[in-house]
Amino acid sequence: MLSRPLFRFVKDGTRIRFMRGRFLGLGVSAFLSLASVALFFYPGLSLGIDFSGGIVVEARTPGPADFGRLRAGLAAQHVSGAGLQRFGAANDVLIRLGVPAGTDARSEAATQALVERVRAGVVAAQPGTQILRADAVGASVSAELFRNGMLALGISLLMILAYIWFRFEWEFAVSAVATLLLDITKTIGFLALSRFEFDLVMVAAILTVLGYSTNDKVVVYDRVRENLRKYRTMPLRELIDLSINETLNRTLGTSSTVFLAALPLALFGGHTLAGFAWVMLFGIVVGTSSSIFIAAPILLLLGEKRLRRDAQKAAPVRARPG
Repeated sequence: MLSRPLFRFVKDGTRIRFMRGRFLGLGVSAFLSLASVALFFYPGLSLGIDFSGGIVVEARTPGPADFGRLRAGLAAQHVSGAGLQRFGAANDVLIRLGVPAGTDARSEAATQALVERVRAGVVAAQPGTQILRADAVGASVSAELFRNGMLALGISLLMILAYIWFRFEWEFAVSAVATLLLDITKTIGFLALSRFEFDLVMVAAILTVLGYSTNDKVVVYDRVRENLRKYRTMPLRELIDLSINETLNRTLGTSSTVFLAALPLALFGGHTLAGFAWVMLFGIVVGTSSSIFIAAPILLLLGEKRLRRDAQKAAPVRARPG
């Protein structure tokens, strides 16, 4: 005999009528996505050097960072236009510079030379300063990285569309991809508001969120498909509510586990991992809620007639008692 779990998010037999709020869910999602698109244009994303090109140097001074001395040291090396900011502890400094003009081989070599001048200026300004990281990306490389990053996102959506279409029906595939697009726009809006750098790490975070969100939706879709065969005459609206309720404990349990696993990275992971982890946390919340309040209502709107009709046609003919 299987033992029951000690903790469940909802009681067995819960019958929450999620589809009653389908229009509210779709309306709120559409509003948030439109607001995120507006944020994409203004104030826009804070592009990292992977996509904008330039130089980033992380330095740790022996004592509290003296920005005046650091700027003077950089000026002595003929480095102008540098942005300095503190991150982490009081002696951790982040130095940013735009990419030199031009995209030919000479500009790439000039970028590397500029990195060395920044190193020399910082160390001369505060002796004992350690260079923790120095990254340089030329304009031509950053443009290529941006194209490849966007291509990766596009291909992933097409592959998800093909996979769900092959495994289920086209209504499932279209509702899933439409919901994922809405999830992506909200994530872009979150990045625009939080001012985390949008770089290749963030592209990886978005792809991870897409994978998690897709898996969450497939769990619900599997139960919907099973119930379509099991309950031949149940209206699709009630059947989707039933399927969501039956998978709700699994959905909330998985989401909570992943959320708690990513939370320490967001709080204590440091400058490098914090952005990735916060995007993951945001994506978990958005992906879980969209499976219930966005993907399911879209599936209901697209398949209310055809899915129910096809299920009835597929029902076996029972012999009448003679």
